[in-house]
Amino acid sequence: MKDREEKAEKIFSSGFNCSQGVFTAFAVDEGMEEAVALRLSTPFGGGVGGCGETCGAVSGAYMVIGLKHGRASLDDAEAKEVVYSIMAEFRKKFSEEFGSLKCSELVGVDMGNYEERTKAREQGRLERCKDFVRGAVRILEDIA
Repeated sequence: MKDREEKAEKIFSSGFNCSQGVFTAFAVDEGMEEAVALRLSTPFGGGVGGCGETCGAVSGAYMVIGLKHGRASLDDAEAKEVVYSIMAEFRKKFSEEFGSLKCSELVGVDMGNYEERTKAREQGRLERCKDFVRGAVRILEDIA
């Protein structure tokens, strides 16, 4: 749904991180308060706490998959396998489209280095993260 892609990009473009954009666009539709969704997804931006590892849009997507399909009861052992299966499909599609799951590789900046990250942001080099946010939402719409 293009509306959700636009919503996620708008959240991201307003100053929130990539994880917040992806997760919040779905979480609100699942009944979560927007402020709670934004707080919960804060730590995953910049490749998990600004360290350049797993892309925040990917982490946000993983959280969406858990929110929609996660295990909430010990009696529901199948839910965990369903989540892992959907996550595997997401990883495959995201990697095929963008070439990596790792934030620093995707943006071409050592996101674990505060100075490099700040300089890249000032130069607008992180604008391409909009593509990752929109792509994560599009993939989720297709598989989750």
